[in-house]
Amino acid sequence: MLGVIDLPTYLAGLVLIVLLPGPNSLYVLSVAARRGVRAGYTAAAGVWCGDTVLMTLSAAGVASLLQANAVLFGIVKYAGAGYLTWLAVGMLRAAWGMWGTRHERAEESEAAETPVVEERPYRRALVISLFNPKAILFFVAFFVQFVDPGYAYPALSFVVLGAFAQLASFLYLTALIFSGTKLAAAFRRRKRLSAGATTAAGALFLGFAVKLTLASA
Repeated sequence: MLGVIDLPTYLAGLVLIVLLPGPNSLYVLSVAARRGVRAGYTAAAGVWCGDTVLMTLSAAGVASLLQANAVLFGIVKYAGAGYLTWLAVGMLRAAWGMWGTRHERAEESEAAETPVVEERPYRRALVISLFNPKAILFFVAFFVQFVDPGYAYPALSFVVLGAFAQLASFLYLTALIFSGTKLAAAFRRRKRLSAGATTAAGALFLGFAVKLTLASA
């Protein structure tokens, strides 16, 4: 089918990979829980655009360049880890503020949370996606296994594989977004729950940063 080999195996592997938790999906869930469905889809759009760029770069052979050039790989790796750390610190600071004000009046809590309006979910999600060299390497390592080397139009094969990947991502992130909006009501009622969830998200982002720092090409 258009130069794609063993499509059922690819789809099975894709489902498992999409369901693995990562900084992209966690950020989308966090945005949806804090700001609702529209903001959640805005963040998801950043993920989809970032993934599209990575797939295009992979098809163009940029991933192979990263894999062969340790210095370039290190620059992208540490830049990505630094950005994830910055996000984690912001989440932990917000959580600290929630813990300190959880017994205050609702009006004061809302005033304390107003800076969140300045957040740009699309841009943040896009940067999180792009500054992940392991994702680029993954796309190449996974995709090439299902492209027929004898097919005359390999770019078309990558488009087909990428379309299935984006469809799986859309369905998964949509489920997370609507789950997040349900969590939002509980977060608004219980400030302690909101503070705990934000603390956990910040800690996970720190973990992602450390994992990325330790990654090798």
